[in-house]
Amino acid sequence: MMATAQVPEISFDTVTNLLKYPDNIAIGEVAGVATDSKGNIFVYTRTGHPTITIGTARPFAHGGSRLYEFDRTGKFVREIGQDSYGFVEAQQVRVDPQDNIWVVDQFTSMVIKFDPNGREQMLLGRKNESERVPALPLNAPPGRGGRGADGAGAQSDIFVRPTDVAWDAAGNIYVADGMSTNARVAKFDKNGVFIKSWGSKGTAEGQFNFVHGIALDAQGNVYVADSNNRRIQVFDGDGNFKTAISNIGRPAAICISPGPRQFIYSSNSNAPNNIDENGDIYKIALDGQVVGKFGRAGKLPKEFGTVNAIDCRRDNELLVGEQGNWRVQKVTLH
Repeated sequence: MMATAQVPEISFDTVTNLLKYPDNIAIGEVAGVATDSKGNIFVYTRTGHPTITIGTARPFAHGGSRLYEFDRTGKFVREIGQDSYGFVEAQQVRVDPQDNIWVVDQFTSMVIKFDPNGREQMLLGRKNESERVPALPLNAPPGRGGRGADGAGAQSDIFVRPTDVAWDAAGNIYVADGMSTNARVAKFDKNGVFIKSWGSKGTAEGQFNFVHGIALDAQGNVYVADSNNRRIQVFDGDGNFKTAISNIGRPAAICISPGPRQFIYSSNSNAPNNIDENGDIYKIALDGQVVGKFGRAGKLPKEFGTVNAIDCRRDNELLVGEQGNWRVQKVTLH
């Protein structure tokens, strides 16, 4: 479906100093921001002390990212998973309907589930230093690890730089696996058992070029930010293509609001070679009609720098995580 070319501007206000970090806590690139049902705020940030240790056969990497929790007023509460083996390069954080906290780490190629008390509950994927994943030729049949034809990714539970995670009403887990050689969505059941994956590298329907974000609506439809193809593709829960939403720039972070009338929020991310262009965020109805957009690239309040995360638990009150400006802005739409 095609979105309208004439996009109205949405009036909005922002707060840039919502989060109160202790003096001994550092903030880096904000890769992920999410809220739970109580309004507590979780931030996964690229900060810390990355370390590589040389072993007998291969190097071991750890550190470099940290997961913080704040209360709804922005007061610092705690750090979760400090010095975790799976925290190296933060990519995303999400909170599921049961208030479990899910972290996506790009470098370790892992998705980590914490319960509301901050205890690890489930691991998806595997850190490369722990398991050798042989490089397969592009025409190799699917198998464990590596990639299939056209960067489709093998039918397996091993990721290559995943980007996002989402769930349906039954608790099935969907992982966007498309920042590197893979170009797919991987589906797991609620217990973390791999079911299937779909997608391959390309421009046709059902193909991807940089799978950046993923979100599901109340009907279980899967929305995938296909960044370099400049569209959001929509599938059913089994991966059957339904439609595409275009004319919304280069979508990166996406989020779907709750409630009887849901909306998609999608960041028109700054290009890697020009951080001074784009930067606006689109509000889109589920049928693809663009409601409006707000913001622009920049470093001031009401401007955005490489948005990688949007939390839209409340339709007109968003939290926006910026990699470029190392901050979270609270956005109120009018």
